[in-house]
Amino acid sequence: MQTVSPPSPSQTRLARTREAQRRSREAVLFSLLPVVFLLGLGLGWILWGDNQPSNTQQAAQSVPTMPVRRVAVEAGDSPALGPTDAPITIIEFSDYECPFCARWHQQVYQRLLKEYEGKIRFVYRDFPLESIHPNAKSAAIAAHCAGEQGAYFPFHDALFSYKYDLNRESYLIYATELGLDIQAFQTCVDEERYADKVQSDLRYGLSIGVNSTPTFFVNGIIIIGAQPFDVFQQVIEKELAGQ
Repeated sequence: MQTVSPPSPSQTRLARTREAQRRSREAVLFSLLPVVFLLGLGLGWILWGDNQPSNTQQAAQSVPTMPVRRVAVEAGDSPALGPTDAPITIIEFSDYECPFCARWHQQVYQRLLKEYEGKIRFVYRDFPLESIHPNAKSAAIAAHCAGEQGAYFPFHDALFSYKYDLNRESYLIYATELGLDIQAFQTCVDEERYADKVQSDLRYGLSIGVNSTPTFFVNGIIIIGAQPFDVFQQVIEKELAGQ
């Protein structure tokens, strides 16, 4: 009969060391699993978002069909583009330092104005989230100062181009590029002449339930977030059809 000798102390220590190393590797592996899972979800979301179809059917899935809630929203004396008797009025509450607002402006805004020319009146109301966007209020004031010289929306477009950081120097650069009277513009900005107007927009937005940017009201129908063109198209087409 073959006998097995008991393990020596050194062999025992080696076995224990290997077992400890194995358990350590397993612990690291299991600790990484949630991270890998979240990364996989994030990658899947990116791929899904980049490849989702852009058509009316998908827009229908994105827009709640019932119930449609309308909010009585006032344009006030806010800057506006388009005919006053346009069948569609879009009122946006937005923030110049909000990246989602900038993305919507770059990808959807100009297309809406072009494809529904003469049918849309676009109204911009300020909703600066200063707690996270410290330059949003000053940018809004600067846009109104440009508006004194008939350049509100060109300046508005420049701010959302993110060509420069939002600060006093960039406001002066944009004003120069637009051919404004720099002294008059600078005085207006330094005086914060439109601070009350911007704050009034913010208070009004809060009073009707706005709590994030961008938030839109299409003939009073609320659309929250930087939704794609198709979402706006579906709402607009239904409004034009009287549905």
